[in-house]
Amino acid sequence: MKHFFVIANQAKDPEHRYTDRIASYLRKRGAQVSCMVNGQETTPVRAPEGIECVIVLGGDGTLLKAAGDLMEREIPLLGVNLGTLGYLAEVEIGNIEPALDKLLRGEYTKEARMMLSGGVFREGKSIIHEFALNDIVISRCGSLQILHFHIYVNGRFLNGYGADGMIVATPTGSTGYNMSAGGPIVEPGASLLLLTPICPHTLNNRSIVLSPDDEVVIEIPEGRENCVQKVEASFDGSHKVVLQTGDKIVIKKALKTTEILKLNTESFLEVLHKKMSE
Repeated sequence: MKHFFVIANQAKDPEHRYTDRIASYLRKRGAQVSCMVNGQETTPVRAPEGIECVIVLGGDGTLLKAAGDLMEREIPLLGVNLGTLGYLAEVEIGNIEPALDKLLRGEYTKEARMMLSGGVFREGKSIIHEFALNDIVISRCGSLQILHFHIYVNGRFLNGYGADGMIVATPTGSTGYNMSAGGPIVEPGASLLLLTPICPHTLNNRSIVLSPDDEVVIEIPEGRENCVQKVEASFDGSHKVVLQTGDKIVIKKALKTTEILKLNTESFLEVLHKKMSE
């Protein structure tokens, strides 16, 4: 690889120290490097043409945003952790130079990670369509009221839930909000859908594992006493849209994947053990 795009989280690298360190190291070895230090969550990530690798500095959130914004470009991503507990970041900043040497020598593998496609429909018309590498989360916006959902899988009614929210996660996202909500941890290279309620107001609080070919529809019915419900759908914690009674969100496996670069020989279970011991 000789053409790189470095994306940094302004909050994690306010003086651009790490960004400049990486760019300088690569340029001294004959590589071409473009940089973007992003201080606004709403600012889209746009990579120049000809880029072979995107190096993302920050935490999992920074990498998730880059994955969503650059999905159509199909450029592999390498995460460099400047945060705390990160499962997506492959490299710690203290080991960045040896990692860059491996990139330049082509000593890496690529992991194709499943993504989610989510479309919101109101009165039968599509109002928004987004993608997510980790998860799509339905949660309340406003007062602390129990939310009510109707869940359909492949057109058939599965269950009605009263809960604080609902998570539909990928295997990559299984170690995120899904794990915090009590959902299972899944090897990230797998292909499946995880459906996990958030603080369900019932004794039945199990996650459900679905086939990657399944289509999940979450319908927003009326709330208690026939009131209009308003909820928020969040795509990887960044892109958000407000849903109301009568709306539906259709979630399924996206046609495209995100490629994550792997430089280490550690297995997922070894990384998981290390993270759980921190």
